[in-house]
Amino acid sequence: MSLPMKSSDSSSRSVAEASELVFSARGLTKIYRMGEVEVHALRGIDLDLRESEFTVFLGPSGSGKSTLLNILGGLDIPTAGRVFYRGGELTAADDRELTQYRRDHVGFVFQFYNLIPSLTARENVALVTEIAPDPLTPEEALGLVELTDRLDHFPSQLSGGEQQRVAIARAIAKQPDVLLCDEPTGALDLTTGVVVLEAIERVNRELGTTTAVITHNAAISEMADRVISLGDGKIVSESRNSQKIGPRDLHW
Repeated sequence: MSLPMKSSDSSSRSVAEASELVFSARGLTKIYRMGEVEVHALRGIDLDLRESEFTVFLGPSGSGKSTLLNILGGLDIPTAGRVFYRGGELTAADDRELTQYRRDHVGFVFQFYNLIPSLTARENVALVTEIAPDPLTPEEALGLVELTDRLDHFPSQLSGGEQQRVAIARAIAKQPDVLLCDEPTGALDLTTGVVVLEAIERVNRELGTTTAVITHNAAISEMADRVISLGDGKIVSESRNSQKIGPRDLHW
């Protein structure tokens, strides 16, 4: 199985490519077994995600959002069903291929920042740029999330929102094709959460990164191109926003 190679020129994406399929999932099922108990996290999901699209996956805890994101990101494998990334089948990839896929194509942002306390913001981001094939510099990545004045600060010297923005900078420094965000504002207050959402929106707009955000906060869905609601491991509704709302105009 061969996954697509990372392009070395992210600026070469044409308007025609804007509608290209990035992910295609069919019959996606995930069952966790705990002793004699089976937990059905996903129940036969069909899903397409397209180039440069900003998608919000909305649903309560236990609806299958994180499981779906982890499978798309190559962190987990489904019990049944198939997932394709740009025509290459992720569900046929071995461990080495999945590792390369995550390294070259996917940026992850989680609710908790996972920064290394003994490294500065610049050094935390440099961990990614040193192994990526075509990275931004740490300074460029931190500039995109408006932290140029915090380059040499340690995590303990940063607010929660600033730490999350460093985590975003680290995720996007390798210029990933896809940015997957799991409750990125879950540990933040409203004001700080808005700043973090602005950083994610800017990355999607300026870099053309296909972006998926999972959240239980319905207000965040108003800034997306497309909203997919999940419940009990199934897609229960799907809609598009004819007019997106900027993060500062969200109310929750």
